[in-house]
Amino acid sequence: MRTAATETEPAIGTSAPKPFGRRFTTPLYVGSSLNPINSSIIATALVPIAADLNVAVGSTAVLVSSLYLASAVAQPTAGKLAEVLGARRVFLAGIVLVLVGGVTGGLGQNIAMLTVARVLIGLGTSAAFPCAMVMIRRRAGEAGLDRPPGAVLGGLAIAGMATAAVGPPIGGLIVGAAGWRWAFLANVPVTVIALLMALRLPKDPGLERADSGFRRIAHRIDLIGIIGFAVTMTSLVVFLMGLPQPNWLALTVFVVAAAPTALWELRRAAPFFDLRGLATNGALTRTYLRQALTLLGVYSVMFGLTQWMEAAHGLSAVQTGLVLLPMGAVSALLSRPLAARNLVRGPVAVSAVSMLLGSVAIMLLDSDSPMFALVLVSLIFGVTTATTTVGNQTALYKAAPADQIGTASGLFRTFGYLGTITSSVIGGIAFRDGVSDHGLHVLGVVLVVAGLAALLLTVLDRSLMRPRGAVV
Repeated sequence: MRTAATETEPAIGTSAPKPFGRRFTTPLYVGSSLNPINSSIIATALVPIAADLNVAVGSTAVLVSSLYLASAVAQPTAGKLAEVLGARRVFLAGIVLVLVGGVTGGLGQNIAMLTVARVLIGLGTSAAFPCAMVMIRRRAGEAGLDRPPGAVLGGLAIAGMATAAVGPPIGGLIVGAAGWRWAFLANVPVTVIALLMALRLPKDPGLERADSGFRRIAHRIDLIGIIGFAVTMTSLVVFLMGLPQPNWLALTVFVVAAAPTALWELRRAAPFFDLRGLATNGALTRTYLRQALTLLGVYSVMFGLTQWMEAAHGLSAVQTGLVLLPMGAVSALLSRPLAARNLVRGPVAVSAVSMLLGSVAIMLLDSDSPMFALVLVSLIFGVTTATTTVGNQTALYKAAPADQIGTASGLFRTFGYLGTITSSVIGGIAFRDGVSDHGLHVLGVVLVVAGLAALLLTVLDRSLMRPRGAVV
């Protein structure tokens, strides 16, 4: 059996590099880290932005929600485009969008410009992960591998989740040293480097002239389905973000858009959002749900617990960032060795159990809890972060059809964003009367329920009992 560690490409001249050498994987890792970093780094810049632009702090929340919304819609769209137009082409286009967004935000003079910048960054960073999965799956097929390249998926896991946990402390250092504009401008040097590295990736197959016209491309990517999905997902996210004050207009748009979109997709031979495929591929559907539930827990800690530590426990922003550092460190340390073994059932079970333990611990915290108790919760959820990302990402690779890995990977991230958005909604409800110990305990109860649901989705999933090397 050939593995990613031993398989080599056909020699070109005198060199015979491994199929997953650093030249191939490094730009994929850098690109995939841009979305989580940008998702969390903005948190430390909101107050300085409000002060400098002379606006209310609450009005800067759109800078968080706009990236979430753009990413939730763009991830599967980028995956579909990668399948049809070529993953390298879409990957490069995404990096350019992030570069433009970074410059726009760095020069922005009002909230509107900054929001546009965040949308551009959200659209651009959304291309990286699904494109990376398409290129990795294609590379593995060319190398004749019959197992997921675990070490490579582990690197993606670190880029995808561990970096999110270090976003706030990095953001605090950047904003403190250079000002809030560098929360945007920091993307410029990173994307230039990423672009130079990505240009060395293997080129995509050429597009046939018959397949390059707008109508033909629109048909192949199911443009109508993408538009329907975008309207449906946007209205759903807007409705969720408005809770506990329901936005009835957004809910109405969701209902009106969802029905015809579903009918259209069911009638398509090759739909953008494969409803029949999700219904018949239970392993993939359960993977999406587990990811959403566990990320609900992880981001509740990153944002809800963080808010409580500062407002109720009395920690400074720097101290809070240091408490969260073990979460990212543990996640980074565990992700790669776990992924290298191509394990699924064990990691996803550990993610659910650790989430349960961490959620119970949150219920026991109060304003007088010692610092080590807060660090312990951070450590526990670091285990949750690593195991859920590694286990579910490998499950995704195995369960998704090879020709749909891009769209499936994008939907994987979309479900993760729904979990993230729901965590902010739950946090807002728990702390609606002010940040308090009681609100934190309510949050803990909700996370216990979510952890139990994730555990049931694991222990009752028979597909996880298949041989670990099998690729569905």
